[in-house]
Amino acid sequence: MVSSSGGSTESSSPLTNSGSDENLQALMNQKRNKRMLSNRESARRSRMRKQEHLDNLRAQLNQLRNDNFQIRTILDISTQQYFDVETQNYVLRTQATELSSRLNSLADILQFMNLNGGGGGAVEPPAMAHSDCFAYPWSSLIMNQLPIMASPNMLQHH
Repeated sequence: MVSSSGGSTESSSPLTNSGSDENLQALMNQKRNKRMLSNRESARRSRMRKQEHLDNLRAQLNQLRNDNFQIRTILDISTQQYFDVETQNYVLRTQATELSSRLNSLADILQFMNLNGGGGGAVEPPAMAHSDCFAYPWSSLIMNQLPIMASPNMLQHH
C-alpha cells in the first residue's frame, strides 16, 4: 500500500503543477491586463494634460494678439497726435518768427520817428512817403503789415 500511495502522490503532483501553472498564468494575465489598463489611463491623462496645455497656449496666444492689436492702435493714435503737435509747433514757430519780425519793424519805425521829430506824429515814416506801392514796393508799410499765416496743412507727414 505504501507503494501505491507513493504512486498516487506522484501522479497527483503533475496535476497540481498543471493547475498551479494555470493559476500562475491567470495571475500573470490579470497583472498584465491591470498594467495595460493602468498604462491606458496614464496615456489618457497625459493626452488630457497635453490638450489642456495646448488650449491654454491658444488662449494665451489670442490674448497676446488682442494686446498687440490694442498696443498698435494706441501707437498709431499717439503717432498721429505727435505729428499733429509737430505741425502745430511749426505753425506757432512760424507765427512767432513773423510776429518778431513785425515787432522789430515797428521798433525801427518808432526809433526813426523819435530821431526825426520827437514822435509827435508830424513826421511820416519813409514807408508812407511814397504812396505808389507799385513804383516802390519795398517801401510800403501796408505790405509789411499783412500777416503771413502758416497753414496747419503745410506739413503733412503721411
